[in-house]
Amino acid sequence: MTLRLYDTATRSVRDFVPREAGKVGVYLCGLTLQAPPHIGHLRSGVNYDVLRRWLLAKDFEVTFIRNVTDIDDKLLVKSCEQERPFWAIAYANELVLAAAYRSLNVLPPTYEPRATGHVPEMHELIATLIERGHAYPATDGSGDVYFDVASWPEYGALSGQSPGDMQSAGDAPDRGKRDPRDFALWKGAKPDEPADAYWPSPWGRGRPGWHIECSAMCWRYLGPEFDIHGGGLDLTFPHHENEIAQSKAAGLPFARYWVHHGLLSLGGAKMGKSAGNALDLAYVASLGVRPVELRYYFAAAHYRSRIDYTEDALRESATAYRRIEGFVQRAVERVGAGAPGDLPAAFSAAMDDDLNTSAALAVLHDVLRDGNTALAGGDDVTVRTALAAVRAMLDILGVDPLDVAWTGDGRGDDLRSVVDSLVALALEQRAQARGRKDWAAADAVRDQLKQAGVVVEDTPQGPRWTIGEQD
Repeated sequence: MTLRLYDTATRSVRDFVPREAGKVGVYLCGLTLQAPPHIGHLRSGVNYDVLRRWLLAKDFEVTFIRNVTDIDDKLLVKSCEQERPFWAIAYANELVLAAAYRSLNVLPPTYEPRATGHVPEMHELIATLIERGHAYPATDGSGDVYFDVASWPEYGALSGQSPGDMQSAGDAPDRGKRDPRDFALWKGAKPDEPADAYWPSPWGRGRPGWHIECSAMCWRYLGPEFDIHGGGLDLTFPHHENEIAQSKAAGLPFARYWVHHGLLSLGGAKMGKSAGNALDLAYVASLGVRPVELRYYFAAAHYRSRIDYTEDALRESATAYRRIEGFVQRAVERVGAGAPGDLPAAFSAAMDDDLNTSAALAVLHDVLRDGNTALAGGDDVTVRTALAAVRAMLDILGVDPLDVAWTGDGRGDDLRSVVDSLVALALEQRAQARGRKDWAAADAVRDQLKQAGVVVEDTPQGPRWTIGEQD
């Protein structure tokens, strides 16, 4: 089966043919670190993690680069507002972002470069663009360097816009530009910005423009040409349009496929700090929704679709995941965990069809239904087969309940043993109450556990407890 992906550049679903057989280079535009991440940012991490897991499942060797932007206009505004070094704000938010990705079982990238670490590569690209006649230093004494949009006839092709309809780039005063649409490659030092946010350059003391940062990091880690460039749909213009123009004008073939994910909105508006509607992991946890359930919520929707967030939709998705988790628990009690098995052909076909996770989950639920029927009928052979297939499918989505990411990797073993002991003691007290037919006391123990988030289910093998809401 051939993987097919929607390519924004051609506006079509195309067969994925890597530049080099058996290897895939992926660059994902990561977070700008002026603020901690909200769940809209985390959707991006989950979506491309599913893509990466699918590429790995198809035996590709994947080099996955996800940058962080630790120097840009927004970050410098925050630095002035908070009277803190820009780099301190960036690093603090980088740590929060890394922890959030770990909590959602997002695989670490092959490398996660910071923009500030690649200023020499940016200088080299800018110098090449000037030499080729596609960029120019401003003549107003600002120290700015701009890309000459009129020099690149293909400008606007990615986003489907005509340059004649475009407004000013808005990233610097128009006075130093030949054309208002020209965008900044290098920004000269300004007296009203932090004094430590600058580097020496052939054009004077300054800092990089946003767009040149990603072109330089793509080039540094994936070479002149690579396979997939990813990011949110909102980055198509101007960021990715500008990346293409400056990279190709510098002689780099650049990305072969442009894969964009849909946005997460709240009340129809894009989620964001500036809009005042940003929700973070702490908020999700306050709803009683676990990170694995949030990841399932993201993975269940097609990556290109817009998700209009509501609490009800998140809770419904969490409930759906708990049903899957319940089957896995019951099956493990019956036949043992085993190992993930082969993927059903229909699941693989759905994933090869532009990562159609919604269709893939329909296959999973069909297998789940057969597994539950087999559990009820005592058919252990079918239970074992269904469990292996379900776990294989969940592993691709990163939500296998038996994955060490969700069961613990030793860091929480001490706390887990305490919880196990306390719940075991409560269940022993409940069993004693039931033994003497004190049903009121037994129910009181169960209800108190439920209030603490521990759900008790009586099974033929004895009581089983889980953390979460009862269906």
